[in-house]
Amino acid sequence: MNGESKAVEAMADPLHLSLWFPNFSEDDMMLHVISVLKQFPFSEQRPGVTYVAVHPVSWNEPTILERRFTPGVAPEIAAAVAADLLHEDYAYVFEQNWDLWTPDSTGRQWAQVPSHVRLIAYGEEFDERTSESSGQIEIDFGLDTVFLQEDVELSADAEQRVRANVHKLVDFTNKIEKNAQANGRLLWSDSEDNLAQKLIARLQKVQ
Repeated sequence: MNGESKAVEAMADPLHLSLWFPNFSEDDMMLHVISVLKQFPFSEQRPGVTYVAVHPVSWNEPTILERRFTPGVAPEIAAAVAADLLHEDYAYVFEQNWDLWTPDSTGRQWAQVPSHVRLIAYGEEFDERTSESSGQIEIDFGLDTVFLQEDVELSADAEQRVRANVHKLVDFTNKIEKNAQANGRLLWSDSEDNLAQKLIARLQKVQ
């Protein structure tokens, strides 16, 4: 059993959503951050933005600002913390949680557990123009395991939980498209497998 769990963990990949906008100047950057975060279904157990950091020039450089919030704060407050340090070669990190159905070690008991999500806004010149490939805003959802749950037997209860997690992801991306003015988006993982196809296949199994 332990060996099987380790094999599944090794196959898990980080899941990302990359977003591009018609205009992402310094003046518009935090407005887009707020707009995206307003579509986010914050955790009821740990609501709000819990951490803000500003990284200059590249990921190799130390942060010039880090601030944690307990309890979390509204998107407007979090963005205002970073707004005094707007530069085209900086990156801005915002951390928050949403509640996802998560099984226990047996795979039989499920509970809503806060799951960490990180939003990164890239200035145009940050780290060799990372924004061109990773998105002007990149959202890191953590491992795709919480959405695929490929090692969990699909009982009636498990089907409902997996479906709820995938629907939350899809609903969030759809709200961004409708309400946050993004004109390009890409949901992807580090795996060579087609993530969209994997999610669709998994969702079809539980519908």
